[in-house]
Amino acid sequence: MFPQKIRKSENSNGPTLDGRYVLSDHSYGKNSVKILYVERRGPVHVIKEMEVSTHLKLYSQKDYTYGDNSDIVATDSQKNTVYILAKKYGVKGPEDFALRLSKHFISTYSHVEEVHIHIEEYPWQRICKDEFSASYKSLDDGCSINYSNFNDRLKHNHAFLFTPTAQRHCDVILKRNDKTPVIMSGISGLRVLKTTQSSFVNFVDDEFRSLQDQHDRIFSTVVECNWEYTYVDGNTKFCQIYDIVKDAIVKNFAGDLKSGIPSPSVQHTLYLTEKEVLEKVPQIGAINMTMPNKHYNLFDAKPFQNVIPGDNNEVFIPTDKPFGIIYAQLDRKDLASSKL
Repeated sequence: MFPQKIRKSENSNGPTLDGRYVLSDHSYGKNSVKILYVERRGPVHVIKEMEVSTHLKLYSQKDYTYGDNSDIVATDSQKNTVYILAKKYGVKGPEDFALRLSKHFISTYSHVEEVHIHIEEYPWQRICKDEFSASYKSLDDGCSINYSNFNDRLKHNHAFLFTPTAQRHCDVILKRNDKTPVIMSGISGLRVLKTTQSSFVNFVDDEFRSLQDQHDRIFSTVVECNWEYTYVDGNTKFCQIYDIVKDAIVKNFAGDLKSGIPSPSVQHTLYLTEKEVLEKVPQIGAINMTMPNKHYNLFDAKPFQNVIPGDNNEVFIPTDKPFGIIYAQLDRKDLASSKL
């Protein structure tokens, strides 16, 4: 969390005690503040469970160089701020809450130069009637279970399933002298697999090649996707945008429910996904994706023809290392180069 690059110092508020070194970057904060927020809309309840991390960068460096703590907003105070603002204003979603936290720290403490908020949301979903229709089948006729109807699906009012299909996260970086914050959102850990319509042929054929053309193979990956917003306003629906991105990933990987979609390479599937997101969400200026290959190698049944005669196309051996990995970032042409 909060990875920092080693970089050459350009500006500094001043040298350390002996004058030989420059404190080129610094911050501190509270990581992984866990919170569950329950919004009670009458009988229907909505939950948001998150881990919130807050990092502050102060104008002063005297806490590092002199041991003077007089400007430090304690990490325990930062933790309490998460809970207090949640109680005071509610929690709509990761990006909205991160923006509220960052603006609070900047406006409340004049000696804070920069705020970085990182939020990871826990994947809870409302229990649908489908999930336990078998258990309650005998109760379908006449039992008055209090369901609510959302998007034409019967869903439970206040019971949820933990569905770790993917991890939603966001980062908001707000600098005092910047007009707008940097808002980055993402999805990680989305593991998908399809058993056909994936190929990989006509690649470089030289003395180092051992892989044969793959005309029909298993395609499995764990998607990591991040996107940065060019602009947002009070009407920006971050949760809806997250769903659009997730749907684009699944759609371009899986295709139609019956006919599927061909994938001539991981690269092509990745590109089609990023292109669709930029076409559908004008607020996003750049998007990147990482798709590692999760290999499933066909079991060699030839030595066992006396036991299992014929060709094998049913039994595969999962392998986790080594693995191929494909990455690309797609920017809007009229946008300056983004660094996600």
